[in-house]
Amino acid sequence: MLGAAQRCGMTQVDHLVIMARTLGEGVAWCEATLGITPGPGGEHAFMGTHNRLFTLASPGFPRAYLEIIAINPVANNAHVTCRHRWFDMDSAALQSVVERSGPQLIHWVARVPQLADALANLRTQGIDRGTAVKASRQTPNGLLHWQISLRDDGQRLFDGCLPTLIAWGQVHPCDTMPESGVTLNRLALAHPQAASLSAALHAIDLPMPVQTGQASLSVELQTPKGLIRLSTP
Repeated sequence: MLGAAQRCGMTQVDHLVIMARTLGEGVAWCEATLGITPGPGGEHAFMGTHNRLFTLASPGFPRAYLEIIAINPVANNAHVTCRHRWFDMDSAALQSVVERSGPQLIHWVARVPQLADALANLRTQGIDRGTAVKASRQTPNGLLHWQISLRDDGQRLFDGCLPTLIAWGQVHPCDTMPESGVTLNRLALAHPQAASLSAALHAIDLPMPVQTGQASLSVELQTPKGLIRLSTP
């Protein structure tokens, strides 16, 4: 379980990923479940997705945020360059769960000091977390730049429990986010291959316990509606 503040320069929890069938449904879920309206986000032209964001910053997770993401139905397909969208968003099984049960916590993203080094360390564990892809999107406060680990097949790995890796440029999204009223208290993992997942987390300098059991990423959020717990489907 993670909850204590991590040292500067180490790998840290960057953000949680909530997948919605539409962005409107994601906003409605956020208002009904967490008691807040998410802040603005933007479009990812090369993925054909768009999002809404809000901070989850807490003493234990000082620059964490939550992303509500959906496939953009009006995306310009000429700009979509990916074979498969990130976070398994093209998975028919995952889309069916979201359509049937509503927006879902599906994944998390970890911020690393050096993305190339982290990917190389995972390869020593026999894990292909993908390649470092440069990305950007326009915001009201300027252009955001980042590098993110992407696989050609879009898979999350370890049923979404192994984080996608990200390295931000000089600006982080949380730098301009107002307080949301929601904070991240805890993040916990379970998986049938607990030892392998734990070794992978150590390889990216994010040591944390992994319980042996059914695959699950679970988080505890303090919200205007009280303590809310979310888990992957």
